[in-house]
Amino acid sequence: MPVYEYKGLDAAGKSVKGIHNADTKGALRQHLQGKGIYVTDVWEGKAGAGEKRDGDVDFKKMFERVGIRDISILTRQLATLTRAGIPLVESLNALSDQADKEELKRVLSEVRQKVNEGSSLAKALADHPKYFNNLYVNMVRAGESSGNLDVVLERLTEFLEAQLELRGKIIGAMVYPIIMSVVGVAIMSLLFIFVIPKITRIFEDQGAALPWITQRLLDVSYLFSNFWFIIFPLMGAAVYGFMHWKGTKDGREKWDRFVLKVPIFGPLVRMIAIARFARTLGTLLSSGVPLLTALDIVKNILGNTRLIEVIEDARVNIREGESIAQPLKRSGEFPPLVTHMIAVGERSGQLEEMLDNVAIAYNQQVDMRVQALTTILEPLMIVLMGGGVASIVFAVMLPILQLNQNIG
Repeated sequence: MPVYEYKGLDAAGKSVKGIHNADTKGALRQHLQGKGIYVTDVWEGKAGAGEKRDGDVDFKKMFERVGIRDISILTRQLATLTRAGIPLVESLNALSDQADKEELKRVLSEVRQKVNEGSSLAKALADHPKYFNNLYVNMVRAGESSGNLDVVLERLTEFLEAQLELRGKIIGAMVYPIIMSVVGVAIMSLLFIFVIPKITRIFEDQGAALPWITQRLLDVSYLFSNFWFIIFPLMGAAVYGFMHWKGTKDGREKWDRFVLKVPIFGPLVRMIAIARFARTLGTLLSSGVPLLTALDIVKNILGNTRLIEVIEDARVNIREGESIAQPLKRSGEFPPLVTHMIAVGERSGQLEEMLDNVAIAYNQQVDMRVQALTTILEPLMIVLMGGGVASIVFAVMLPILQLNQNIG
C-alpha cells in the first residue's frame, strides 16, 4: 500500500498535514473527507518527503531529528502492544498515527507497508539503518524467530534507556568545563587583543625597564593583536590536520591506543566500553542471538579500534573452540575481574547473568568516576581561570607600582 503525504483544511478551516497509507490518492481523499478533512494537495510520500513544494520551507521539519529517545519510546510502545496480543500491522499503524515527528511517521508507514506485504519486521527495519542499527535489527530477528518478540523489545528498550542515561551523565559532566573553557578563552583573547595594547602605550611613554613577566605579557599581546589573522588560521589548520590524521586508519589506531593509556580519562573510557560490551553482549545472548553473531555486532559499538581488535581476535579463537574469557584475558585490555566473572559464567551456564552483573558494576563505577571528575573539574577550572587573570593583573600592576615608587 503506497504512502502519501497530504495537506488540507479541517472542519474549522485550520491547515493540517500528515502522512497516511492508501491504495490510491482518491481513496486517501475519500478517507480523509470522512474525517472532516478537505484535502488540498496530496503526493507520494517517498518522493515528497524531503522536497520543498510550492516554495514552502518546513522549518519544523528542518530541525526535527529522530534520536535514540524517540526510538526507545517507540520500542517500549511496540512491546506493550505486542504483549497485549495486538497484531503487528495494527500496532505499527497505531504507532504511525500517533508519531509526532513527520520523519518517524514516514518510516513507520513504510515498515508497516512491508510487514503487511509479508516481510518480517526485522527485514523491514533493516531498510532504515539510520534509525535501526545492526544491533536492533538482529535482536528483533531473534525475537521473531523465538516467538518472544515482546520480551526482546522490552530488553531493547532497557538497553536504549541505559545508553541514554549514560550519555546524559557524561554530557552533563562535560557541559560546565566546556562553558568555562570557552568563556576563559574569550576573556583572555579580549584582554590580549584590546585591553593590554592600550596599557602598553603607558609603559612605552615612561621608557622604564619592565619586569620580565610584564615583558612576556606584552610580547604575547603584540602577537595576538598584530598577527591574529595568522595565529587563528594556524590553530584552525592544526585542529583540521589532527582530525584528518585521526580519521586515517593508522591515526585512529594510534590515537585509540593512546586514549586508553591517558591517566584519569583512559580508565574512564575503558570502563564505559566494558560496560557497553557486557550490557550489549548479555542482551543479545538473552535474546537468542548466536555468540559469534553477537560478538560481530558488539565490536561495532565499542568506539575504540584497539578494543575492536581484541573482540575480533576473541571471535576467531572462539570459532576454533576456545572460551570467551581466555582471549580477552590475554589481550590485557580487559581487567582480571571481568574475565574471571565471564569465565565463571561460562562454566556455570549463566553467562548472560554474569555479563549483566559486569555491566551493572561498571556502570556504577562510571557514575562514581564521572561525579568525582565533575567535583574536581569545577574548582580546578575556577582556579585556572583565576590564576590566569591574576597573572595578567600582576604583570600589569607590577610596573605601575615601580613607577609610583620611582616618582615618590
